[in-house]
Amino acid sequence: MPIFRLTKALLFPPCHYAEPDGLLAIGGDLSPERLLLAYRLGIFPWYSEHTPILWWSPDPRLVLFPHELRISKSLQRVIKKNLFTVTVDRSFGQVIQRCAEIRRTQGEGTWILPDMIDAYCRLHRLGFAHSIESWMEGELVGGLYGVAIGRVFFGESMFTQRTDASKVAFVHLVRMLQRSEYQLIDCQISTHHLKNFGAREIPRTEFLNRLAAAIKNPVSPDIWAVKHISGDF
Repeated sequence: MPIFRLTKALLFPPCHYAEPDGLLAIGGDLSPERLLLAYRLGIFPWYSEHTPILWWSPDPRLVLFPHELRISKSLQRVIKKNLFTVTVDRSFGQVIQRCAEIRRTQGEGTWILPDMIDAYCRLHRLGFAHSIESWMEGELVGGLYGVAIGRVFFGESMFTQRTDASKVAFVHLVRMLQRSEYQLIDCQISTHHLKNFGAREIPRTEFLNRLAAAIKNPVSPDIWAVKHISGDF
């Protein structure tokens, strides 16, 4: 199938036109309006410094239903020790910067380029992008960020500089979403790490149907106003 080239118009082709690897379109911009439209349609940007903006809708899609969260016994023990202080939206800019830096230092490359950082910081200021942070002795040692629309949280990236720091942040996030009756966490691409938490692959058609239903039911933004959640299980 042809790869669609986006124009200035806020339009995306239907997801079923995506290539087998999930690539759907190329070009466009990272304006808040386009990003939010993309997420609502089950599409996300993912590209490198050597390519234009690439838009993806993979099939199958890795998702975590919040009530299906699995926590290993070893991680449960870590959580009970309260080694980390967990916060919400306290340092969004730091979290996204660390996510980019960790990938670079590990030689993995990153799609979290300066333009992406600016775009998601704009979404954060608009109340759509959020971060969960893990702290140890006042130092930011792990965290994650993503986008929340309706009753769906779209996970983007995480980092850790202390063993289990990002895992603890992730568990706190899912517990928050459970209490607020979120229906879906979009994990995008399949990873063993997220499958250990209970994430599973579903067909893209099922994902898009669930997504369309879940974004119609907004959740009170108060969930993100709780800045300190450590130990709140």
